[in-house]
Amino acid sequence: MSSSPFRPELLAPAGNLSKLKVALRYGADAVYLGGPTLNLRAGAGGFGQEVLAQAVELARIADVRVYYCLNAFPLEADLDSVRNTLEMLGCMPHDSRVDGLIVADPGVFALARKFLPDMPLHVSTQANTGNSAAVGFWRDLGAKRVNLARELTLKDIRGVRRAVSERAPGMELEMFVHGAMCLALSGRCSLSAHLNARSANKGGCTQPCRFAYRPRALALTVEEQLRPGDVLWEVLEGEDFTAFFSPRDLCLVKYLPWLQRNGVNALKIEGRMRSAAYVALTCDVYRTALEDLGRGSYSPDRYLRELGAALHRPMDSGFFLPGAPAMTAKRWECGGDMTMVGHLLRQDGPGRWTTQVLDRWEATGPVELVLPGLRRPVLRPGEYGLENERGDAMCLAHPGQRVVLCCEHPECGSDIFLRQIQDRTRKQPR
Repeated sequence: MSSSPFRPELLAPAGNLSKLKVALRYGADAVYLGGPTLNLRAGAGGFGQEVLAQAVELARIADVRVYYCLNAFPLEADLDSVRNTLEMLGCMPHDSRVDGLIVADPGVFALARKFLPDMPLHVSTQANTGNSAAVGFWRDLGAKRVNLARELTLKDIRGVRRAVSERAPGMELEMFVHGAMCLALSGRCSLSAHLNARSANKGGCTQPCRFAYRPRALALTVEEQLRPGDVLWEVLEGEDFTAFFSPRDLCLVKYLPWLQRNGVNALKIEGRMRSAAYVALTCDVYRTALEDLGRGSYSPDRYLRELGAALHRPMDSGFFLPGAPAMTAKRWECGGDMTMVGHLLRQDGPGRWTTQVLDRWEATGPVELVLPGLRRPVLRPGEYGLENERGDAMCLAHPGQRVVLCCEHPECGSDIFLRQIQDRTRKQPR
């Protein structure tokens, strides 16, 4: 009897409970999240003990795994916080425990083995693992999975996978396939701490790599030297500038057949700080692409067109395939003629949905339901309506408002998004 074909795990970001629900709705196999501290994304809010228990319960119902990030490199003063977090995770009821712990620091790894001896441990990309000997080192310590360094090329990854399969069979390899890239070594950046006194290691990165810079001329004679406080570059907005530190967004959806063929166990989407709509679109695209791959109907152009609606930066293959053409053709540019305008939160009665407005919404035009599986049914004017909290009809809703969507469409449902489109045939790729 033949076994099922290998399919990688799709691992999605869950910056808060709302985003976790969206990841479950749009096809994630697993989610990664963190607590209030020491998870490199403190700005995402994090999950305290009670909310974490709720998140795990929801994930269990959906048969989705939950991995907890404790992947900062703690200082001595942080070790008590690490111990407290591990004790908290260990004290949770068995059916509320997470499925794995993501760590980077060897000390945290050792403490996790002590406090949570049965917890599967995953090594974060922050550990910068780039060869099979390092993978074997972590395996010997008890790790189940390693997220490879972000700087590895296609050839590097293939070499590591082959060597690991021979020397450490059963060891899982994970890699980032989508989202923000970083010019620092596997994300270990000191720019934020130096420029803005907010450490990326503690989850407070201000992303100075995304700032706009312009050279500032200094007329120095041969005798003059730079003094402390002299500025060679200054941060600007609205003028001629360069974002020379800022790479494009990573997008490897075109290379899923290679990743599957080469036995990459988990495909990770970056973005705990990004919007719930971003989580929905990226999960939907990568889940659909993986399903299509199994069905023999894989279609990269279709996925790239959808991803263009979720991103505001050109897409690139990054270090994975250096020198490959950037995905910057006009048909992949974001914005286009589609704007995400609403997030259906709950049903209040037959055909009535409380909806969070995400962008300016002119209810006189058509909208698409963004349904899992890249299904995009269109609601025309007359097939839906908007009401305010008093029940008055609305023609225009603004970001931040909560309104009631009146629609009898059978596929409306909680945690579904809508986007507005122009009242004409949708653009097709050229």
